[in-house]
Amino acid sequence: MEPNLVDYLSQFAHENRVTLFNEKIKERTNFVTLVLEDIYHAQNTSAAIRTCDCFGIQTMHVIENRNQFNVHTGITLGSANWIDIERHKKEENNTRQALTKLKKEGYKIVATTPLPDTKSLYDLELDKPIALVLGNEAEGISDIVKEEADEFITIPMHGFTESFNISVSAAICLSELTTKMREQDIDWQLSKSEQERVLLKWLKQSIKKGEKIAEEYEAKRKV
Repeated sequence: MEPNLVDYLSQFAHENRVTLFNEKIKERTNFVTLVLEDIYHAQNTSAAIRTCDCFGIQTMHVIENRNQFNVHTGITLGSANWIDIERHKKEENNTRQALTKLKKEGYKIVATTPLPDTKSLYDLELDKPIALVLGNEAEGISDIVKEEADEFITIPMHGFTESFNISVSAAICLSELTTKMREQDIDWQLSKSEQERVLLKWLKQSIKKGEKIAEEYEAKRKV
């Protein structure tokens, strides 16, 4: 019996790298996903990418209305290679399109806001998958996010400053949500098909001419 594509490509990767991939894939999740709306500082977006990878978040959504998505490679340190970044930039209203898509996929839209009398991050229930939305540096979340959000949360603060930097907010929220997620009886891991898709992506980009090797093997199997 011919090996599947993941097993086949694994033969071309270093054994330690394959072992690492198989360990890390078990820790990846799409139960929580991060949504950045119209961020204009590449440093913030890049730091958020790195944070997602560190906490095992497999997918991050970037909404581009006025501001284009850019990556600062000195900050991401290659972390963009390991997560999936979905860019929403082709519609007249990318925010509504992105949130509608996420709702159809079963996500609860949770938006962050510094407003007082808002539910604390630490009181948020993980009763369904969470799409955490952070607005841009100057204006915060848009009116459309305010219309579409299922819940609003705030990070408790005890100083004079009104809000955290975007990337810091993302780190605090994702740390809390993923810790709580892993402690609860929740089916948070990627499905087998998702794991295979991600492993293929990791292997292809880790092997010299990995994409070509995969294409040739798949063509051979179809003969």
